[in-house]
Amino acid sequence: MKKIMNSSSDVLRFCTAGSVDDGKSTLIGRLLYDAKGVFEDQLLSVKRVSDRRGLSQPDLSLLTDGLREEREQGITIDVAYRYFSTPKRKFIIADTPGHVQYTRNMVTGASTSNLALILVDARKGIVEQTIRHCYIASLLQIPHLIVCINKMDLVGYDQDVFEKIVSDFRDFAAKLDIQDFHLIPISALHGDNVVNRSLQMDWYQGGTLLYTLENVQVANDVNLLDTRLPVQTVVRPNTVAHHDYRGYAGRLASGVLRIKDNVTVLPSGLQSTVKSILTPKGPVEEAFAPQSITIELDDDIDISRGDMIVRVNNQPILSQDIEAMICWLGNTPSTIASKFAIQHTTKNARAILKAITYKLDINTLQRVENQQDLQANDLARVTLRITAPIFYDSYRKNRVTGSFILIDEGSNNTVAAGMII
Repeated sequence: MKKIMNSSSDVLRFCTAGSVDDGKSTLIGRLLYDAKGVFEDQLLSVKRVSDRRGLSQPDLSLLTDGLREEREQGITIDVAYRYFSTPKRKFIIADTPGHVQYTRNMVTGASTSNLALILVDARKGIVEQTIRHCYIASLLQIPHLIVCINKMDLVGYDQDVFEKIVSDFRDFAAKLDIQDFHLIPISALHGDNVVNRSLQMDWYQGGTLLYTLENVQVANDVNLLDTRLPVQTVVRPNTVAHHDYRGYAGRLASGVLRIKDNVTVLPSGLQSTVKSILTPKGPVEEAFAPQSITIELDDDIDISRGDMIVRVNNQPILSQDIEAMICWLGNTPSTIASKFAIQHTTKNARAILKAITYKLDINTLQRVENQQDLQANDLARVTLRITAPIFYDSYRKNRVTGSFILIDEGSNNTVAAGMII
């Protein structure tokens, strides 16, 4: 168990967010550069572009602003994924846009993140986008939050400016479900407190950004109590050596499975015992979320994609009606009685929007009731009716079985991301 848990905690997925021009791309570029995560040809390309712009030093933001439109405008307009590693941990970064109209992109980048890194301009303090991004992080139940107070060089590395923003943020964070957060004063442009400690801010005694990223504990974020294995496919080799083999493959959404465990298959309710567990590295005695596995049962049960294997005495909720918070991602508004395809774990069905309980005013965090439609970037509590029952847990309890997406059947575009209440 220790070996598996350690391997999963060696990778940290985090997203970045902040207002336009707060310096997200520069910060990630600085992090990659100072952590030796940049290839020589990438750096040469950045230097050439910087020289053409007449800059005195390389513009490290170009390491993440990969699209041509982004490079020309100096902004991020799509979720840009970057990868780097240190001797202690591997990292997957989702750099999300700062514009209000691209808020939905943050939902995309944050949906699989263990940590959210939010930038605040030291000159401006907490602004509307800070509130918006922190609320989304809270709504998506991201366990860890780092707030980087950037551009401290432009306020003379003033400790009072930092302490004022810290105080304002703590007052605001008290209204949200944020348990673990850190505030770090930095200058992404000059590298202060990004990878190396700042000589200009010796009054700050906390860790640098990289140190905090390397040491945040994510192993305990995985739900190991509620065993949930959504079946993705049925494996039938039909070979001489495995003529009668029938395996059920999928990714453990949560929990632990061991050989000889008694399990129930939903929706049939039939029970059996785990006979074998196979991983990409070979057979094992036990498996832990979020491993991808194939299991074999003692009994020949009719199981197909979309079914779920759970423990006998620990089962999810089964229902056709769900209450959820959704972020509307579509450009076209949606109204009550609109119909969609819904994907929940490995199960596909159809759904209808029965009711909009309220929308959330992101600026005041107040509920706005009596709403009849959903516009792009709206956050709302809704009721959905599904054509077939789904097996789910609340999103607070399980981020995999508690989430879903809605798909427009005409365009096949994903139009909403939902968190079941």
